[in-house]
Amino acid sequence: MESEKIVANLSPSARAYLASLGFPDPDTDQETAELIWYHALAIGYSPAYLTKNADGIRQDWPRLPLPKAKDLLLASATLGRQVAVLLDTEAPVPGVTAGKIRDDLKSIAVFQRVDGKPAKPESGDLNLTAGWGHGGKGGIVMPGKGKLIRRNKGAYDIYLNENACWRDIPETVWDYTIGGYQVIKKWLSYREKPLLGRGLTPDEVRYVTEMTRRLAAIVALQASLDDNYRKVIKATY
Repeated sequence: MESEKIVANLSPSARAYLASLGFPDPDTDQETAELIWYHALAIGYSPAYLTKNADGIRQDWPRLPLPKAKDLLLASATLGRQVAVLLDTEAPVPGVTAGKIRDDLKSIAVFQRVDGKPAKPESGDLNLTAGWGHGGKGGIVMPGKGKLIRRNKGAYDIYLNENACWRDIPETVWDYTIGGYQVIKKWLSYREKPLLGRGLTPDEVRYVTEMTRRLAAIVALQASLDDNYRKVIKATY
């Protein structure tokens, strides 16, 4: 039986664009097939692009500029790959969630009791009861105010309860949104103990730390993403 041929998910126009830059056939070269998608991710996560194209994004019809130079597309796709790795919560990221944590991240979202003592799950230290979410009509979860305390250096301590918190979450990371929702706050809102029916597990507490560090790493990329976007719009295909 003849096997099915796998083809790249690219339009004829996209194929013509890649060919014009001298790339090989995307149906036979996976890296070529991925270039435009990773480039789109790099542009889509640039704050400068998001600000300039807010109306198009709001109407769900944004336009993404394509660079007219091969090296620009390769550089943009490289940035997009970095963003993709950070968004893939199923895979560990060396220096961010695994191995030796980067110096700029290792103090972020450290979980501990407010008195400095080791957390004790059996004592309720992992119960999320700070008011981050509550049940609404029809089973809809409504976000709550929760409890956070601002630190002097523009960061927050985010509380699970009166006894424990994740320390030193930068304001830019706490405010970071994807799809219009604050990522960390949204996650917390669904896991209040009355809604979840139990306290958090140690793995879930650790997940918040890892999620926060992933977001912090994306925020750290923003200057490079903006610079990449500006280079692309100066030399658009």
